[in-house]
Amino acid sequence: MKMLAVRCLVALTLLAAVTVAFANPFKSKIISSDDSVLEITVPGDHFMKITNFTQDGGTDRAVVEVVLPGDTENGGSTNVLTATRIDFSTGVNAQNAPEIGNRVTIAGPAIVKITPIVGAKLFITYKKERDEGSGGGGVQLARP
Repeated sequence: MKMLAVRCLVALTLLAAVTVAFANPFKSKIISSDDSVLEITVPGDHFMKITNFTQDGGTDRAVVEVVLPGDTENGGSTNVLTATRIDFSTGVNAQNAPEIGNRVTIAGPAIVKITPIVGAKLFITYKKERDEGSGGGGVQLARP
């Protein structure tokens, strides 16, 4: 009976270790107004999911900027997401109803930049995952 318990304990320990090793948890960052620009590199075989981007304070609106390496044709960068304001005591949105947050997925290769806003705290939650590919999504034909 003791041997069975030991084997079960070893199996559960290995399963827990594999779960921790292969789990791809979300990461969160707080960006204060005195921090430097946050840059997150997304490799070519990965993508990045942003599930939360909020702003507390400040008068300007924070944005998530994506820079595509080698894309000089389109100016090289674009804003893909604006922060959801959670404090409406200052700025243009002073008496508006609460906003609804959005999510975005960014395919690599890309560089994601978030510039701090004076007088504001920004909070972002994201997860980078490996792109395993979808296999084309179409019908596969067998060759003789």
